[in-house]
Amino acid sequence: MGAMLNLLLVVTVILCSILSPTHGYDPLDPFGKIIIKWDLLLSSPGQHHVQVTLENMQEYRHVEKPGWKLSWHWLNQEVIWDMKGAETTEQGNCSAFASSGNLPHCCLERPTIVDLLPGASLNVQVANCCRGGVLTSMSQDHANHVSAFHMTVGSSPDGPEEFNMPSNFDIGVPGYSCDNATSVSPTKFSTDKGRRKTQALATWEAVCVYSQFRSSPSPKCCVSLSAFYYQNIVPCPTCSCGCSSSHCVKDGELPPYLEQKHDPDEEVSPVVKCSDHMCPIRIHWHVKVNYREYWRVKITATNFNTMKNYTNWNLVVLHPNLKSVQQVFSFNYKSLTPYQNSINDTGMFWGVQFYNDVLLQEGKIGNVQTELLLKKDMGNFTFREGWAFPRRILFNGDECVMPSPDDFPRLPKSAHSSSSSSAVISSVSVVFCFLLHHLLLLV
Repeated sequence: MGAMLNLLLVVTVILCSILSPTHGYDPLDPFGKIIIKWDLLLSSPGQHHVQVTLENMQEYRHVEKPGWKLSWHWLNQEVIWDMKGAETTEQGNCSAFASSGNLPHCCLERPTIVDLLPGASLNVQVANCCRGGVLTSMSQDHANHVSAFHMTVGSSPDGPEEFNMPSNFDIGVPGYSCDNATSVSPTKFSTDKGRRKTQALATWEAVCVYSQFRSSPSPKCCVSLSAFYYQNIVPCPTCSCGCSSSHCVKDGELPPYLEQKHDPDEEVSPVVKCSDHMCPIRIHWHVKVNYREYWRVKITATNFNTMKNYTNWNLVVLHPNLKSVQQVFSFNYKSLTPYQNSINDTGMFWGVQFYNDVLLQEGKIGNVQTELLLKKDMGNFTFREGWAFPRRILFNGDECVMPSPDDFPRLPKSAHSSSSSSAVISSVSVVFCFLLHHLLLLV
């Protein structure tokens, strides 16, 4: 019996480790992934026409600038003769084709492909290209969560003439890891306004998943709390995102803009304003007002990063009363129900386009805020024991560090004891009436 219990304990620990959001599985988006799809459109000996598609199947994680950088490893020294909708970052050594009169686009054994920028010439564009590698999330912008490009692949002078799928895929975005491609049912394409369907000769898919731990060894955001019934603000935990103060900007100092690398193809390292938490982003949750049938919350996201604006940012909040959201002011809102059941305790917030969809760098206007009105569920609603505060908050898909539940704002002692006091008063009243009744009988 003891051995069985030990085995169950080990299995439980292993499952919890595997299912941890930091190891590529997110229980709030269990089917989230980026799919790399290869469609073989035409094939002749030594020359193959391929369409490659990157589709972001994640509810709230997006790929922001500088965008994806797709790479793979050719198995037989294949070359890329031509590309549309994207380009390789290097051509490589194509001297083996010097006598052909026309050099390939890329001869590298491991090419790196980037999306074309907006405004590219029409003769090099294809559908779903030319956004600089940006992939929006499915919830925020379903129309722009796909990137695609076409290429003509040729064999090396001594290589086989049939097409072989490459391996070792990487999309060049921190936190993502990809498996090798597997064969799937050929993709079907709709033509003539849906009246006719054609299909690829063959289709393969590789899946990429995100791990916060792989993305960064330290968190990227933290949460602070306050309430109208509590006189103090509960700050972000100390050193939430690290304790080093050597690379932060103190009040009154100018950020070291000129010392930073400004390579448009590389993300600039964060330089944060000095604080106790040292996080680029702080989310503040304030319980603002208590009405008879409703209650009101204010959410503020503040940017402490002096080097970056967060475009198309989003928040994901887990709280049991989100099933009764009545109104959200100045933010977009979507309820997330990943398991298609009655559990509705997770919501996604993001900015209104051209109004507050960009969280500006640290400064007086480096914040966005909203208020939400929630209807009380009288069976569950309470201000006691920190119930009014979120269970989890994610910013741009990364988990934020929460204060300890022991530090959550608490009701004043008088409020805690009000119900017990009422019960005591009621009991005393009953006893007093009972004694008074017996005294009257004696008289």
